[in-house]
Amino acid sequence: MPSLRSATVVALIALCPIHLASAQRTAPDTTSPPSTSATLFSPTVRAMFFGDASYVATDRAIPSGFVMGQAVGHLIASLTDRLAFFGEVSLSAQPAGGYTIELERSMLRYDVSDALKLSGGRYHTPIGFWNTAYHHGTWLQTTVARPEMVKYGSQFIPTHFVGAMAEGNVPVGELGLGYMLGVGNGRASTISRAGDAGDPNSGRAITAAVSARPAALFGLQLGGGYYRDRVTPATGPDANEGISSAYVAWQGESPELIAEYADVRHTPVAGGNTADNHAFYVQVAYRLPGAASQFKPYARTEKLVTSSSDVIFAPLALGYTGTLGGVRYDFAPFAALKAEFRREQFQGKEWTKSFYLNVSFTIPNVIGGDSEPMGHL
Repeated sequence: MPSLRSATVVALIALCPIHLASAQRTAPDTTSPPSTSATLFSPTVRAMFFGDASYVATDRAIPSGFVMGQAVGHLIASLTDRLAFFGEVSLSAQPAGGYTIELERSMLRYDVSDALKLSGGRYHTPIGFWNTAYHHGTWLQTTVARPEMVKYGSQFIPTHFVGAMAEGNVPVGELGLGYMLGVGNGRASTISRAGDAGDPNSGRAITAAVSARPAALFGLQLGGGYYRDRVTPATGPDANEGISSAYVAWQGESPELIAEYADVRHTPVAGGNTADNHAFYVQVAYRLPGAASQFKPYARTEKLVTSSSDVIFAPLALGYTGTLGGVRYDFAPFAALKAEFRREQFQGKEWTKSFYLNVSFTIPNVIGGDSEPMGHL
């Protein structure tokens, strides 16, 4: 049976949009004339599936009992040795009944070199750590849910970005420096959504991020980023938006440490006071040694504070304070059971308590490899 860490590494490599399958080249035949039908590259297609479900007991005014989570499909197609497509689609259960289907990510990327990779499409915005490290598929992350500041459907930061990106690695010693630069549509008029069908104003969003993975400290990642846009909400005035973020993450199993901070600043276009809004979280986890290595206790504290004078956020009551603790039990290489207790306070409301029991899994490599090809996800 493969180790839990090996399983995680395999999954993350398969999901990473900057990963291209190795080119399968044939050696040149010097004994016969070249053939016009000779193929130097064999395209590869790989896919993964994720699913989860929970039992929820809570005193919040939200549905409880058994709750279906997301069903998520990831598809990677290497079209040439430099060109690849990555797509992600999710189905999410709705409180009113039925499911919604979302195109979460869709991008085509061309690798000029390790230092320059160009792509276009729909991304998870490179703001901070979590939003680009843990994509859809609860099994990938230690906890049951994402932090409030980067939850899917967040109004605090734009979790999705539609546009073009340039990214790559900078060969500077053993620092493991990387960068991402992007330009695209900003938030839609519903600010929790990306501008998939076009930007609601004439401005364009820009995003930039840098990261470092020092070779001497394997597992450590440091980074920061900046996002700039003009926000045109469905109701209320336009505002210029600037988002600064920073993080430190130790991506080990024993221990795991993730700390992230973001500042969202809004300045009304028509004039007025600039308002700053802040959010952070700190998460720690530790996989137990020896015979108990299937268990990984964890805890997280987080806070989101918005300004009462912010023209975008003040009417939305986004403030949040919460702590949680739990344990993840990897009862199979590609399946996990998580038990989690939360104590939370949403802006303007009383403290609440919730208990979640979540099971999540992944089916890796459902296309390609030794498995039979499938006609669709």
